[in-house]
Amino acid sequence: MTYRFDYSWIAEYWPFILKGLVTTVELTLIGTLFGVALGIACAWTRSLGPRWLRPPVVAYVELIRNTPFLIQLFFIFFGLPSLGVQMTEFQAAVLAMVINLGAYSGEIIRAGIEATPRGQFEAGASLAMTRFETFRHVVLIPALQRIWPALSSQIVIVMLGSSVVSQIAAEDITFAANFIQSRTFRAFESYFLTTGLYLLLALALRQALRGVGRMLFPRRAAR
Repeated sequence: MTYRFDYSWIAEYWPFILKGLVTTVELTLIGTLFGVALGIACAWTRSLGPRWLRPPVVAYVELIRNTPFLIQLFFIFFGLPSLGVQMTEFQAAVLAMVINLGAYSGEIIRAGIEATPRGQFEAGASLAMTRFETFRHVVLIPALQRIWPALSSQIVIVMLGSSVVSQIAAEDITFAANFIQSRTFRAFESYFLTTGLYLLLALALRQALRGVGRMLFPRRAAR
């Protein structure tokens, strides 16, 4: 039994694919920016922040890291409206990605902070810096430098995991593939193309993050 590939539908449905690609890129960029910022805040709180604030941050991190991303997405999109919080599919997808990446990146960044020699904290104190100023000017960049490969890998994982946002009708790449195969009945071709797009996105994102790392940590790149 032979199977004949048929991609004649690409010309007709290419706008849907392009729209899905743009949506996935937008979700990744926004989710990464705010997710890493949230992760830095969580890492600072758990390592150097006030003690009274640590328990809720620990609870948040453990809750997110030990529950499926899809359930988190459903809770935000279907659960929050019952509390009067209304949002679009795109907004719910972004919020879910930020919350998810924030928890994972927070633990990764915290590992980098805890690997910081105590002498750097003492140096900041000797310059009359507050704990936050020491963290911002002395600790954060070296900590990020140590964990940048791991953080980059986590960002790529979250981008790939964003494929489930099609379950709430967010019009990403997977949503476009589902729509196309429902019209053309060419499921193999649709998802084969989708796989290729995610692969290219992942490779491009890794290269982009590597470039960001070289800009943020020029001395490391020069070694």
